[in-house]
Amino acid sequence: MQTTFTDEQLKEPGTARANEILRACVHCGFCTATCPTYQVLGDELDSPRGRIYLIKDMLENERVPDAKTVKHIDRCLSCLACMTTCPSGVHYMHLVDHARDYIEQNYKRPFSDRALRWVLAQILPYPMRFRIALFGAKLGRPFARFMPDARLRAMLEMAPKEIPPVSRNDDPQTFAPTAPKRMRVALMTGCAQKALNTDINDATIRLLTRLGAEVVVAEGAGCCGALTHHMGKTTESHATAAKNIKAWAREMDDGGLDAIVINTSGCGTTIKDYGHMFRNEPLAADAARVAGIARDVSEVVMELTGTDAQGNEWQPARDWIAGTDARPLHDRPTEGMVVAYHAACSLQHGQKIKTHPKTLLKKAGFTIVEPADAHLCCGSAGTYNLMQPEISQQLKARKVRTLEAKNPDVIAAGNIGCMMQIGSGSAVPIVHSVELLDWAWGGPKPPALSNGHPQKDAIPRLR
Repeated sequence: MQTTFTDEQLKEPGTARANEILRACVHCGFCTATCPTYQVLGDELDSPRGRIYLIKDMLENERVPDAKTVKHIDRCLSCLACMTTCPSGVHYMHLVDHARDYIEQNYKRPFSDRALRWVLAQILPYPMRFRIALFGAKLGRPFARFMPDARLRAMLEMAPKEIPPVSRNDDPQTFAPTAPKRMRVALMTGCAQKALNTDINDATIRLLTRLGAEVVVAEGAGCCGALTHHMGKTTESHATAAKNIKAWAREMDDGGLDAIVINTSGCGTTIKDYGHMFRNEPLAADAARVAGIARDVSEVVMELTGTDAQGNEWQPARDWIAGTDARPLHDRPTEGMVVAYHAACSLQHGQKIKTHPKTLLKKAGFTIVEPADAHLCCGSAGTYNLMQPEISQQLKARKVRTLEAKNPDVIAAGNIGCMMQIGSGSAVPIVHSVELLDWAWGGPKPPALSNGHPQKDAIPRLR
């Protein structure tokens, strides 16, 4: 695509990066075939190609964004399916993130929009505030139908039936491996996940320590910044991200880290991009170091179990696992259980991790099935289901329909947002993939499958 940015415009790093991305686009339209919003709405401006034209015009002319442009960019899920499809390697993620930052700085939204976005930015990244808000939403949910704004109804309906108690495993501390130590990792405990579902981090810690990892919950680490980053609130997102970078850099310098483990794939996509986000800031070097060792939990478990792409274990790893307190491979409660695997967009498109979770689940004895159009988003997408509820509901209905068509015993996913979204529309239990792996290798049955709760204090600590 031809661009006409001036030399003066290109001095701004965000604009210079946008220019590189725009020039890579060849207008082929392959992206329209896999764009969820284009499939639902059928509007060219609600496709990546259409949004690219809007962004180019807005940035080149340095114009104040109009309502039409903002509407179509707001409708983007940032699912990044277009990046998987694009034959030209157009880095749409960096482009739309810059466009959102530009809009945030140059467009005055209606008061109701500003208020909603401010509330979400002030609540969701903070677990205790989010818990209080969930209790309030739970009380208000019976009155949701009286809310005139669909977004407010979505916020009330988001509250889970049960809000779990705080898990002390999320506090800063170090968990000792229960098998010969093979690596030292930091676990990103997240923000919203700590309020919505504490079982995921608990299962992750049990699984990793059982497989020989010393697990550190670093002092000062918290929200990854993704929620505010995708709203265009760069100052807020960088402030929270910087806390993580400093916290993990300290651990890297003090005790050393082999990996930063992330079990919420939306956070993983953002943390792996810290090097780009902070490329022109004083924290650039540490941000790049952190991004360089950021790993989805499935990547780390693959390494710890020595699993190849076909699900086979290396013999030394097989012998080692048999000597731990994990169940032998032939004696698991999971044989024959049908698991419908939902591939989170941030995992399959954002991080390009497509096989690891399925490989591990198959090795653990589960029968894995996948829905039709597995590449399409479920409609959660961070805060999207709260800010664009109508489109989100359509995408959720389609995803639930394709998952349930496989008649699974359980649905597995690698992202809390997807779990909440799909779980609100399906009677089939939904759990995180790591909960199933923990269960298969000696842990308790996932609470979502047993209506019980594992012991929160049953994990050995070092400090």
